[in-house]
Amino acid sequence: MESTNIAQPKKVIYTAKTLTTGGREGASKSSDGRLDIKLTSPGSTGEGTNPEQLFAAGWSACFIGAMGIAAAGMKLRLPADTSVNTEVDLCALDGQYSLQARLHVSLPGIDPETAKAITDLAHQTCPYSKATRGNIDVEIVIL
Repeated sequence: MESTNIAQPKKVIYTAKTLTTGGREGASKSSDGRLDIKLTSPGSTGEGTNPEQLFAAGWSACFIGAMGIAAAGMKLRLPADTSVNTEVDLCALDGQYSLQARLHVSLPGIDPETAKAITDLAHQTCPYSKATRGNIDVEIVIL
């Protein structure tokens, strides 16, 4: 098994473990059995989801958590109906593939200036945002 030079965090909070077989036309299962899904290529009519949908769902959930932490630091609570509609595009240019994303954030009842402060801080602290920073184009839209 090949080792990478990834800096180890001081405290691992959780480790997600999955086994994927068959690539985009395969299946993925988590070690705890809570995830067991069929995979299909984007745009196909087959049963299942694709990696881009899974990434968008994970980023949305994580971003809402980061916004909650940001709001708490401002002595605010997120509205119960807070939502993030994330779009992840799979792009191709000259035979090279890449991703780009848009996060459409709804914070009902929060003024635009405060909503921007919350989303800006969340984008700095969300692990998905950190992982993609400088690697893909990301647009955050406050609705």
